[in-house]
Amino acid sequence: MANFKELLVWQKSIDFVTEIYRTTETFPKDETFGLKSQIRRASVSIPSNIAEGNSRRSKLDYLQFLRISRGSCAEVETQLIISRNLHFLNETNYLKLNEGIIEISKMLNGLINSLK
Repeated sequence: MANFKELLVWQKSIDFVTEIYRTTETFPKDETFGLKSQIRRASVSIPSNIAEGNSRRSKLDYLQFLRISRGSCAEVETQLIISRNLHFLNETNYLKLNEGIIEISKMLNGLINSLK
């Protein structure tokens, strides 16, 4: 197994988290402990679980952590829709972030399938 930092999906998810943090800075102050916090924590969970699973050096553990990362992608995708619906995200930002999370999710599916 390659070091997690060499994985393109980990690198893209790190970039995605950075973009989520930048974008959610504009969320209303009263969302600091609400949706803003939720979407940040869910996005951070994606590369974190890739790294932890990879570091376990057990294929079964790795697969489980990759599935958790994939679940976090679905969580983020849902939170992006809510953020757009509440007008915390404009359509352009929503589409860019949604495209990114879908790409990461597909990459995770590919990695999971290659390890099965």
